Amino acid sequence: MTHEDGELDSLVRKRIRALRVAQGWSLAELATRAHLSQSSLSRIENGRRRLALDQLVTLARALDTTLDQLVETATDDIVTSPMIDAAHGLMRWPVKGDPGMSVVRQRMTEPPPDNPARMRAHPGREWLVVLSGTATLMLGHRRFRVEANQAAEFPTMMPHAIGAEGGPCEILGIFDRDARRGHQREGEAPGGRGSDG
Repeated sequence: MTHEDGELDSLVRKRIRALRVAQGWSLAELATRAHLSQSSLSRIENGRRRLALDQLVTLARALDTTLDQLVETATDDIVTSPMIDAAHGLMRWPVKGDPGMSVVRQRMTEPPPDNPARMRAHPGREWLVVLSGTATLMLGHRRFRVEANQAAEFPTMMPHAIGAEGGPCEILGIFDRDARRGHQREGEAPGGRGSDG
């Protein structure tokens, strides 16, 4: 076993124990959920028993996580800088855990269009939080006022548009893979100033 393998082995064992403790479960409770004996689980956590792939899969399921998350190691690029789209007033950060996700920060100055024909609909989901000011979210024929520190989440198959209300506002949005693609197909950045979402 290489030094790196040893570090990963130790990390996985610590992670299993930490996840168990975070759930408030005893060794016996997790062992029951994972169909292991309590002594086997104790030896796994303490490094006195070899980690077998089938046991890791079972433990990951029992801990409500995935095998990938159980064995992932930290990367060097923990802190990232945004890509800046000055034309649309956007900052965009890709989310590493899911390459299809992106986070967008945007300042809006115009209200959303009132004409439903100017609203956009596409597959996916969007989530946004208003950082400052007040935003208006149009969903079909419904109008929602979203104030600073309030958030909204919605399916993007419903025609939608987001804009400022009573002065500039700043939002932080998270777009899933389908929502991001829907905006890119339109040839615009997600969320534009008084845009159609």
